[in-house]
Amino acid sequence: MGVLNVTPDSFSDGGQFVAPDRALAQARRMIAEGADIIDIGAESTRPYGAEPVSADEELSRLRPILADVVSLGVPVSIDSMKSAVVAWALDAGAAIANDVWGLQRDPDMARLLAARNSPVIVMHNRDRVDADIDIMEDIASFFARSLEIAAKAGISPGNIVLDPGIGFGKTPEQSMTALARLNEFSVFGLPLLVGASRKRFISSVVQAEPHQRLGGSIAAHLAAAQGGARIIRTHDVSETVQALRVAAAIWDKR
Repeated sequence: MGVLNVTPDSFSDGGQFVAPDRALAQARRMIAEGADIIDIGAESTRPYGAEPVSADEELSRLRPILADVVSLGVPVSIDSMKSAVVAWALDAGAAIANDVWGLQRDPDMARLLAARNSPVIVMHNRDRVDADIDIMEDIASFFARSLEIAAKAGISPGNIVLDPGIGFGKTPEQSMTALARLNEFSVFGLPLLVGASRKRFISSVVQAEPHQRLGGSIAAHLAAAQGGARIIRTHDVSETVQALRVAAAIWDKR
């Protein structure tokens, strides 16, 4: 899954792809490099310092580009916590909803996705970091609540992907714990997505700015793949695809 942020303030590439022509070129580039899904976000959800925007503002950023990206022929996911934005995007051809609050923030989200029979990525999140909690228990409890909401709304289990939300509402140590013990979430019987790309926890091991975290991102994503992740969300498609393919070829020799 290639990340396409059409925002001025995303933590890693804010402002680079606000212009529709640059956004479309980036989408084409990621597909050529091996992206199977393009994930478009029009509101920064970075854990620190992101400014909330209205649904109208999100839509104003998406309208000039979404249809063109959809026309490129790979599934497009819409990274939004607002059901109004997701509804518009699905009407415009997006195929997947990526909800960073896992159906627990917008009360209309689950009903919308059930009615549209749309796949949804359910991500774990927290309003604040708490270093004292058992993060694995917290993620599992969050997933259980989200799945209960989904079931009550009528969302098919076959339409659900779980994301532990690396870097969201977690200390760096908690993010690394979630990656190290990712296979424990297999008890839910659903595909797992991991997006560790350029995340802050990498700098807790080796100090680096976001654009300098490629090596750490690849290390985290290889660990995630070993732990059972079926979808990897990344800013750096070419390098991540190469690393995963070589690792898979090696693992196949075991």
